[in-house]
Amino acid sequence: MAGALQLLVLLVLLAAAWRPLGDWMARVYTDERDWRVERLVYRVARVDPRSEQRASTYAVAVLAFSFAGIVLLYLLQRLQTLLPWSFDRGAVEPGVAFNTAISFVTNTDWQSYVPETTMGHAVQLAGLTVQNVVSAAVGMAVAVALVRGFVRSRTDRLGNAWVDIVRGCTRVLLPIATVAAVALVATGVVMSLRAGVDLTGPDGTVSTAAIAPAASQEAIKELGTNGGGILNANAAHPYENPTPLSNILEIFLMLVIPVALTRTFGRLVGSGGRRSGAELDPSGMRQGVSLLAVMAGLWGAVLAVIWTAEATGAAFAGANLEGKEVRFGIPGSALFANTTTGTSTGAVNSLHDSYSAVGGGGTLLNILFSEMTPGGVGTGLYGILVVAIIAVFLAGLMVGRTPEYLGKRLGRREVTCAVVVTLTMPALVLLGTGLAIALPSTGDAMTNAGPHGLSEVLYAFASAANNNGSAFGGLTVTSGFFQTALGIAMLLGRFLPIVAVLALAGLLARQPRVAASSGTLSTGTPLFSVLVAGTVVLVAAITFLPALALGPIAEGLA
Repeated sequence: MAGALQLLVLLVLLAAAWRPLGDWMARVYTDERDWRVERLVYRVARVDPRSEQRASTYAVAVLAFSFAGIVLLYLLQRLQTLLPWSFDRGAVEPGVAFNTAISFVTNTDWQSYVPETTMGHAVQLAGLTVQNVVSAAVGMAVAVALVRGFVRSRTDRLGNAWVDIVRGCTRVLLPIATVAAVALVATGVVMSLRAGVDLTGPDGTVSTAAIAPAASQEAIKELGTNGGGILNANAAHPYENPTPLSNILEIFLMLVIPVALTRTFGRLVGSGGRRSGAELDPSGMRQGVSLLAVMAGLWGAVLAVIWTAEATGAAFAGANLEGKEVRFGIPGSALFANTTTGTSTGAVNSLHDSYSAVGGGGTLLNILFSEMTPGGVGTGLYGILVVAIIAVFLAGLMVGRTPEYLGKRLGRREVTCAVVVTLTMPALVLLGTGLAIALPSTGDAMTNAGPHGLSEVLYAFASAANNNGSAFGGLTVTSGFFQTALGIAMLLGRFLPIVAVLALAGLLARQPRVAASSGTLSTGTPLFSVLVAGTVVLVAAITFLPALALGPIAEGLA
């Protein structure tokens, strides 16, 4: 009953936020006015907010902004000894700094270090927390650019990347994160610039418990689907996630923007991308609801698998509680694990490596679905739109007609871009896993042999290439090979799909709108939702079933 109540509360909160937040984000990206603080940013950056960019220019802006972030974050870590609040922790080792800079700029937040002994508060606040905000804003900007490709006609302009990124920060992420940080402090999350507090044990021994400005980073790490912990135990640490109430709040923060973006998509499609207040086409809203149904259906199905597997994983104890905090139990752990792997967040409140074969396989499957259930901030929306394009293309092949989606024809170039987005992650995951298993020198990194060891490596590369950031555990990734290989996977897994998505948006925007005919596939229906969900499952099954059969499936059967 307690678990069911938690789930009910979460769904009610999401339902309450879906409409107002989705409508607000639609207004954010169509508003013709700039806020005063935004005009100041444009003036300093020498940006003309009224100019619009082609797909290639938009992509260059996103890539340049991101790569500048990698360089700056790397330098902050290497120069940590010169910064305040470093607590004599020294400069971050080059390999770790390289991996971490890529990790946080790509919205992965994979951590191969112990935060409370490696990073000072200045790097945490000025480096990692800032990237938690702007990397999420980049994902939202790319998603909005793709939607503009659908709603615009006979143009080569997709908007202004700088304006979209700034507005995502100032009007969406920062306001919500500020309120959420205050709420987290109220639930007991710590917020301090001290290095730690001294505690005296029962035997008189004095030890130091690390503390940090956790609430501010915790709020944006969940809201922006980032996931990096300011403390090593991440959201299992009582200073980051002290109570079941804070646990539900953090799960809600992970889901709220990806879920509400489906409403934003529906409004933008229904209004033709015009400014707020334009008359809405009801069919546009049905498009958003159909995508939300796919996300919700897959999220619920995998949650049922994980929850059931963990609740029945050890009959003698009533459940599999290994690696889980008793203050959350099975329901709070399963909800968090399913959400963090389904939203590209990567935060954890339990050890996924300790899950049963089926339960751990469910978390891995979420990632291998390309994290569209409901996916990361922005990345989930453009990811599922790409799958919708492939689904429409497959349906067109079956009936022998040129496929159309939202009034745009899907020809060879459009489908090629969609395929590049879809196959980038599987290629990186399978090639990286195969190389790691084949190299004799990497064998010492795996604590476990056999199927579970393969699952650990497969999970690591799936997490990196999908920009998730969570880990199975049991795998030591501090070697030069893993630092470099996972860094490359994060880099290519983030930016190759972004370039392909923006190229797709440019191709769609240049097309004229095609009037619907009797042969046009209706895409705002339950049947279309089933078709898209089936495509997600089919692509993942075809690509990863052999690897899953050697990993979690083999372990479960054994």
